[in-house]
Amino acid sequence: MGVFIVVTSVLLAISLLIIWVANSYNQFQVLIIRINEAEANIDAVLRKRFDLLNKSIDVIKENTKTEEDVLGQIVKIRSRKLSNFDLDRKLYDGIKEFEKYKEKYPKLKNVESFMKIDIGLNESEAEIVAFRKYYNDIITDYNKLVKAFPTNIIALFFKFKSKLYFDGKDMSDEIVDDFKL
Repeated sequence: MGVFIVVTSVLLAISLLIIWVANSYNQFQVLIIRINEAEANIDAVLRKRFDLLNKSIDVIKENTKTEEDVLGQIVKIRSRKLSNFDLDRKLYDGIKEFEKYKEKYPKLKNVESFMKIDIGLNESEAEIVAFRKYYNDIITDYNKLVKAFPTNIIALFFKFKSKLYFDGKDMSDEIVDDFKL
């Protein structure tokens, strides 16, 4: 009878451990899926911003008759592989340049295609802020699992590593070619 209780207790403990490992692993997987979803949303908004800024080059040149290098940053982006972090910074620089043209040439505000681009850029800014927050909230949950005991044991075993926040600051990114035009 005593052996039966010991064997049953050991089997119960092993079963509970297996259930806990599976549950913890699944928590990581759910967050990884949500991170990928957030990254895809950010990719879509960054592509939209890039396309809008790209369109603005011709509109600005056509309506200002300028020969200067309009939005040179955007032209350079076409030929480079950038991470979302770097692309976001470059597009932000392009938007600042776009705003300078808007102030330098007030008549652009009367051009319908220019104003549509301006509205689209403003909408994309609101979208990127929302997606950044969503992404960072998920990263917080994920990093808590990676760092906190006992789920950090699962993270070590399955080689889950902490991830960087998307906060618009100067960040390093291990995956350089995660955004392609």
